[in-house]
Amino acid sequence: MASARDRVLDAYETLLIEQGSAGATLDAVAAAAEVSKGGLLYHFSSKDALAKGLFERLRERSEADAGLMRRSPEGPVAYYLLTSVPGNESPIGLTRTYLATLRIADASPTGAAARAALAGVDADGLAALVEEIPDPVLAWLVQLVGDGLYLRTLTGAPLTGGVSVDDLLDRLRQIIGPARSAATG
Repeated sequence: MASARDRVLDAYETLLIEQGSAGATLDAVAAAAEVSKGGLLYHFSSKDALAKGLFERLRERSEADAGLMRRSPEGPVAYYLLTSVPGNESPIGLTRTYLATLRIADASPTGAAARAALAGVDADGLAALVEEIPDPVLAWLVQLVGDGLYLRTLTGAPLTGGVSVDDLLDRLRQIIGPARSAATG
């Protein structure tokens, strides 16, 4: 069973995703988490502290997800691209926490901290990709492809044009193979 702290963070994520920061009041979070407002304040003394807790969760999940990328039998590139599409999200909840953080990235006073937390996720992912792809420009291009797939997921846009994620992955492997050989040869 999830701890009260985790239930509060889960409720906060849900409210941010469904209603934005305006709907994620302390009262609403406490009600959704099924804790008293005093119970919420025991764990998070303010809305800023709650946001900070969300950013800490994001960092923890990002670091864990980067570890999963590195250990993936298919390799970091395949893991990154495949977990960027609906139904294949990271098994540790990173996608949900990332989306909740996006919802407050432009809000004051937590916007700058949210953007910094999101930048940390990007850095973790890129670091794992660079381990498979020694060319940093090519690694970044792969990350941008994954980001584009994720954006399509958020907007509900189709993956389009008769090209599947497997097709993308196959083509990227064709491009990455020679780059990897050149870097190690």
